[in-house]
Amino acid sequence: MGAMQSSEFDALGQAARAAGRQLAASSTAARNQALTELAALLRAPQPQLVEANQADLAAAQARGLEAPLVDRLRLSPAILETLAQGCEQIAALPDPVGAMTNLQRRPSGIQVGQMRVPLGVFGMVFESRPNVTIEAASLAIKSGNACILRGGSEALQSNLALGALVQRALAAAGLPAAAVQLVPSADRAAVGWMCTATEHLDLLIPRGGKSLIERIAAEARVPVLKHLDGNCHCYVDAQADLDMALTVVDNAKTQKVSPCNATESLLVHRSVAAAFLPRLAALWAPKRVRFHACPSSLPLIPGAEPATEADWATEYLDYRISVKLVDSLDEAIAHINRYGSHHTDAILTQHHGHAMRFLREVDSASVMVNASTRFADGFEYGLGAEIGISTDRLHARGPVGLEGLTTYKWVVLGEGQVRG
Repeated sequence: MGAMQSSEFDALGQAARAAGRQLAASSTAARNQALTELAALLRAPQPQLVEANQADLAAAQARGLEAPLVDRLRLSPAILETLAQGCEQIAALPDPVGAMTNLQRRPSGIQVGQMRVPLGVFGMVFESRPNVTIEAASLAIKSGNACILRGGSEALQSNLALGALVQRALAAAGLPAAAVQLVPSADRAAVGWMCTATEHLDLLIPRGGKSLIERIAAEARVPVLKHLDGNCHCYVDAQADLDMALTVVDNAKTQKVSPCNATESLLVHRSVAAAFLPRLAALWAPKRVRFHACPSSLPLIPGAEPATEADWATEYLDYRISVKLVDSLDEAIAHINRYGSHHTDAILTQHHGHAMRFLREVDSASVMVNASTRFADGFEYGLGAEIGISTDRLHARGPVGLEGLTTYKWVVLGEGQVRG
């Protein structure tokens, strides 16, 4: 499909708005039924989906995409089964919509509280993996939101085929199919439209490379839920259990180096550096982790290279890490708040007071004590799944699950009270 006209974009938005109102008013049972229907469709033979995915894979290979990038597009039976299980897990989660909390009786006799309600319509711009289509759609359905999804051009046919399955599942549950819509084109104008579609979208969620997210953050007039970097820190305190610290730091850096919650910078209290860093260097030598070390830590790490100022703010997404010695907890906190990306930071310590100060004073979406930064994930947090991670302060922060796709309204319950 070629370039889309503005009227076509507006038609997507109008259909989403109308469907969103119906979805918000629907029962939990109907939304759960749509998710279980979707799981069944993902498990059933779908020749059109296979054909669409094969077309994307062939096109990616013809364009010379590297093998790992091609593989990310593949919808194998195992991946489809994982997506089906994800739909069922989300169906099993408590429904946040309509829940009333904090009801308090006022002196006038009225009760005042808050009710969780869907945001309305969210847009999502994402790159590569087509399974994001199902993850976003299932979270939208459960939270009572309509959504408009714009995936990458390399997965266009797969995304459209998956979107068709979602719409079949919605219709089978008696819900409006337009509650989940795919932009039916690789037209880049779609991103520009979504950035400015304040009449149609209540939230825009970019998931992809830094350049995409920076573009959307710069151009958007719609509120954006985003994080640009995952420059995460581990701080080994003077009162750390060094055996525990070794295990946790190793996991935080090397369990998987490419996610945004992998540790990129290590701070070590000067008093324990000589006991800790040579052990860490020996552990990581077979893994070929490269250290970018401050002048004080260089002699303690065989083969380390000098760190530059740029290293303190770098998200490597690789087997590299920056290392800096600090003289105090205050210096560690100040360094993290200056150079970090407000994503996830951890302290390793047995000192309760230091742990509590770190939790209070580090300005990040997730702050941890004696745990790997790799836990900063919607599934690990018990959210079932996540639509993304936010390093903003409004309206959601950290991994964003169902509740992060809702807002609240004030509700007042009375028995005929009038204001005097």
